Amino acid sequence: MAGELIRGLHAVAAALNHEPEQVRGLWVERQRRDGRMQSLLDQAAGHGVAVYWADRAELDRLSGGARHQGVVARLAIRPRGHAEADLPTLLAADGPALLLVLDGVQDPHNLGACLRSAAAAGVHAVIAPTDRAVSLNATVRKVASGAAEMVPFVQVTNLARTLRGLREQGVWIVGAVGEADDALYDVDFAPPTAIVLGAEEKGLRRLTREVCDRLARIPMAAGMASLNVSVAAGIFLFEARRQRGMKS
Repeated sequence: MAGELIRGLHAVAAALNHEPEQVRGLWVERQRRDGRMQSLLDQAAGHGVAVYWADRAELDRLSGGARHQGVVARLAIRPRGHAEADLPTLLAADGPALLLVLDGVQDPHNLGACLRSAAAAGVHAVIAPTDRAVSLNATVRKVASGAAEMVPFVQVTNLARTLRGLREQGVWIVGAVGEADDALYDVDFAPPTAIVLGAEEKGLRRLTREVCDRLARIPMAAGMASLNVSVAAGIFLFEARRQRGMKS
């Protein structure tokens, strides 16, 4: 089956909402006829998307054994996310830029959760390296529950160089480091800002850290050394939103 497969009610609904022209067909478990599935079927019908009824075993095969909630969709083959050349346009969006930069996150569940936090916080783009980092895939899209279609995801070949380029465009680079002297609440997030978080367990790489204008930590109770990257991303992003007035 050519094209990209996505699974799960939220991921498929988001694709139908934000990019219906990419959806080539839905495979739906024939035994499932509840209200949530009917709503999805109505969406598909409204966009002229073909629906194919299938047994659970067939959906299990299509999804590689992963949880699918009774629906799998096939998308047209397309480029993964945005290109680095799109960054100037993304930075020109309304209000001071707010970017989330992920330095080598490899767990698709963490990336999906970070995309959800980024969408909720109104982030202009999520930036990640192409090397040794997860890209958009079916698992990321399912965990993101629609956020992967809402937030521009930009993968770059040289993260340190990209961050230096952002600095030249007036973006303040703030790195999240557990041993930093300053707490994030002492940082001014009102100017155009890129919040940079490191990979699971390893944190920021040396070159990435050296590019940062400022390092900040999340104050935590004694005995806690670190937080999951998606949790940390949410804390930093919503502190930035709080300082910017929390406008929806």
